[in-house]
Amino acid sequence: MQETEILSTLPPVSPKSSERPFREERMQVFDACHIGVVLRAVLFVEVVLAVGVMFPSSSPMDWLSRLALVTGGALPSTLAWLLCTCALKSQLQKLPMLGQYLLGTLLGFISGVSTCKLLAWVLSDAGEWPLLSSGMTGGLMALALVAALQMRARGSTPAATTARLTELQARIRPHFLFNTLNSAVALVRAEPAKAEALLEDLSDLFRHALMEQGTTSTMEEEITLAQRYLDIEQVRFGDRMRVQWQLDPAANLAQLPPLLLQPLVENAVKHGIEPCARGGKLRISTEMRNRRVILQITNTVPDTAEGEARATRGHGIALANVRERLRLLHDVDCDFSAGMQNGLYRVRIALPAFSA
Repeated sequence: MQETEILSTLPPVSPKSSERPFREERMQVFDACHIGVVLRAVLFVEVVLAVGVMFPSSSPMDWLSRLALVTGGALPSTLAWLLCTCALKSQLQKLPMLGQYLLGTLLGFISGVSTCKLLAWVLSDAGEWPLLSSGMTGGLMALALVAALQMRARGSTPAATTARLTELQARIRPHFLFNTLNSAVALVRAEPAKAEALLEDLSDLFRHALMEQGTTSTMEEEITLAQRYLDIEQVRFGDRMRVQWQLDPAANLAQLPPLLLQPLVENAVKHGIEPCARGGKLRISTEMRNRRVILQITNTVPDTAEGEARATRGHGIALANVRERLRLLHDVDCDFSAGMQNGLYRVRIALPAFSA
């Protein structure tokens, strides 16, 4: 437990502290390291080439042969462009927006010229090749890719802001605060030490929730926040709530959107534990498996059909929020599922163990 602090004040942050109240980050256009971005970029180039070779083609077979030939020259250049922008991601992020556009277009121009040179080398008897036209085409296609990457980066801003506001409202809901304070009041005389510990957890939780967040958080930070929340709820529910943790230290550095795990745990408590008079069980596990991290949150549901329907239905909005934020951070490199399995409600998230 940390020292007791007033809820309405923020503690001074030391240089060594892992909690950074304010973290300003420049929007990054060149985020070409995601598998989903690579696949879409290659598909985009292939579609443009397929349309372009239609003009000189005299038959479907002639079109296919021309497309195969051009693809053999353009695909290595496209992958080289993606590899360069991914490898230089940190350096490119420091450039102003116009500089990122210009450099991306220049790399595309070089890729177009390289494609033309490669095809000319393979087809040595094909005559003179239009280097300038190929370079301009590559530059325009690269410019389109940079614009798409910029829109993708900007697209995360409103979704993250909306999710942020939704989660903050969930953390300062009056019934949650009142229930926690009532639990503390009930313990003040009988068990003052436990009441003090509960208020410390509440202070930590609200301070973290109201603190300015960056774009990512680690699995370890999210687990710590969820543990504080469950410590508070454990005082309220007592023996009715049985929590099991099964954590793999190797998964601690996996990147998650900030404040992602606590709403999932809160949903499990609200819709799985609270409606049942006998209480229930909650299990949170992390596991490193083949360079991927598997996060699972499993909870029991009420025995009655009505209670089970209530528990299942109550997860909708929060889970849609989580799914969208994970997609924006990890794109297609992240799997998310939620639903009933063997009489239990399970949320499963699989994501890369290391950020790109």
